[in-house]
Amino acid sequence: MKNTAEQFWKMLEPFHPEAEGFCRKLAGSREDGDDLYQDSLLIALRKHATLRDPESFRPWIYRIIVNRHKNRCRQPWWRLAVPLDRVESSVGDDPSKAHAWKRLLDRALGALSPEDKALIILFEVEGWSIAELAELHNKPQGTIKARLSRARKKMRKALEKYLPESNAADKTGERQYALQRSDTPSE
Repeated sequence: MKNTAEQFWKMLEPFHPEAEGFCRKLAGSREDGDDLYQDSLLIALRKHATLRDPESFRPWIYRIIVNRHKNRCRQPWWRLAVPLDRVESSVGDDPSKAHAWKRLLDRALGALSPEDKALIILFEVEGWSIAELAELHNKPQGTIKARLSRARKKMRKALEKYLPESNAADKTGERQYALQRSDTPSE
């Protein structure tokens, strides 16, 4: 048993900071992310002996993290919790543009299911490739591309009412929205 635990920590070491950061982004805060990471590591450590292919360790542990996050989101107490930054943003004006952009990102990510949120964060923020995500989810690459596209579309739709319309219209006749870096998103 001790040898298995040592192997586990040795396999985790190369991407420990990356996985910990992913948990914090996925959970939305440092504290919740650290709790998610710790819970996931305990589960993974218990199940480490069932891992058949040591080369699949990284996708295996990320799968445990995503599943643990999904399970947490299903729990009623989790759904009722409202992050303080969302309450803060609805009360008054923003003193900084960075805070306004963070709120926009929170709104966009809030429109996604826990699994889609994890997919977007892994691809867009953590830099995982389509092939790595396909391995993680045990799905074809085309399926991952389609899920990413649908997730981005949901995020755009969630932000439409906060973004100014641009004068340009695309060929499909859909509205175009402009995000200018110098503008603070309006409420």
